[in-house]
Amino acid sequence: MKNRKSITTQVLLVLAVLVVLNFLSEQFFLRLDFTADQRYTLSNATKDILRSMDEPVTVTAYFTEDLPPDLAVTRRDFKDLLVEYANVSKGLVLYEFVNPNKDQESEQKAFQAGIQPVLVSTREKDEATQKKVFMGAVLQMGENKEIIPFLQPGAAMEYALSTNIKKLSVTDKPFIGLLQGNGEPSLNAMSQVMEALSILYSIEPVNLADSALDLSKYKTLAIVGPRDTIPPQQLAKLDQYLAGGGNLFIAMDRVDGNLQTVQGSSITTGLEKWLSNKGLVVENNFVVDANCGSVGVQQRQGFFNFTTNVRFPYLPIIVNFADHPATKGLEQVLMPFASSITFTGDTSLSFTPIATTSDKSGTQSTPVYFDVNKKWDDKDFPLSNITVGAVLRGNIVGNTPSGMVVFSDGQFPVNGEGQRAQQLSQDNVSLMVNSIDYLSDDTGLIDLRTKGVTSRPLDQVEDSRKTLLKWLNFLLPILLILIYGVVRMQQRRNLKVKRMQKGYI
Repeated sequence: MKNRKSITTQVLLVLAVLVVLNFLSEQFFLRLDFTADQRYTLSNATKDILRSMDEPVTVTAYFTEDLPPDLAVTRRDFKDLLVEYANVSKGLVLYEFVNPNKDQESEQKAFQAGIQPVLVSTREKDEATQKKVFMGAVLQMGENKEIIPFLQPGAAMEYALSTNIKKLSVTDKPFIGLLQGNGEPSLNAMSQVMEALSILYSIEPVNLADSALDLSKYKTLAIVGPRDTIPPQQLAKLDQYLAGGGNLFIAMDRVDGNLQTVQGSSITTGLEKWLSNKGLVVENNFVVDANCGSVGVQQRQGFFNFTTNVRFPYLPIIVNFADHPATKGLEQVLMPFASSITFTGDTSLSFTPIATTSDKSGTQSTPVYFDVNKKWDDKDFPLSNITVGAVLRGNIVGNTPSGMVVFSDGQFPVNGEGQRAQQLSQDNVSLMVNSIDYLSDDTGLIDLRTKGVTSRPLDQVEDSRKTLLKWLNFLLPILLILIYGVVRMQQRRNLKVKRMQKGYI
């Protein structure tokens, strides 16, 4: 009877503890995050955004309830994220979950809100079926709305959520000017970059030929990929802008590679000479790197034509980045037909390389003939850590401090237009946007843009590390089972000895 009362008391205590824990979990959200990039921990940027909110934001999450297990994780993670947002914002983030698959009216509301369903393959009763699922959200502050049409599994949810809240809450955006008129790609040709920049800034095309132009309104001017000669009077306007404390982002092409004619040549716009006079030299050469992208080569075998991807060192993939706000968190950026950058100025200016090639790289002077069938080996890459991106700060012109971020490739942030449009990697977009944030003294979203692992190629992992990870994955579960078995055996042995002792009941 005594033992039965003791067991009942213990059960009641356990239930009471569970009730208290459940209550506390509604009031306080806590989880341990052991991921390398702390993807389940709110960044300081997000906390700053939430704590600076003046009005409540309502998040209506449209999620199908009976999702397949791999997609149900996304729904759970999104809900956990909203709980954290509500706590940090002191209740200014309100949320609700709606199941659009419940009935036709709910589905129609999701459509009207801008949420796009997708078809996913599932198995029900041993049969493969396709199911229409919703995984999106609508954010509303006052009369303004932002839509997340579909939350891609594995994507950076915090970035999507925080940037849309930022869009709703920011009213007075500073201006960023994008130079046009000298063969630069249009704003539409850089759609991904423009979308990311529009969160914090108002983007305007700027033509230096306009006599009524007032450059002082722009926090930063961006020059991307000019192909025509820039007149001296326009370069003089850039000098005046720097003399007034302005900042420049420059992504320029010193060389051009034509895969149709398999030839590489130099490009002269006047910008290279203008930069050289400031001690920053973008060399007239092609950078080659063993860590590179590939091109498709047409081959014929018998009656059939087929395309084979071969590595092309003129398309370097940059993975070496400085610990700098402009490159923070980046993993790899493709820079097609880049050139080397050297600094010839004096110590009155601060020159900081922020992006360099791998330890197997080199340069080739123009003109170049591209041999796509060339068998590359180590002797073709005698150099290492060639600078392809740098920051220049100080009194560049006049006596007022200004800054420049310069990259020797003008194509890395360009999507293209029409049939030539392509999807850029997030790191390619982040490199330009982060650089402009840095120059504009607004680095709040840098942590979010680069949060989340984008690429961890196995061919870039050392063999010793691969071996260690392989054996760790194999042996660790076995070791844990053995440890558990030894502990259990010892516990039973101790209990057996205790039972044999005199007076044990």
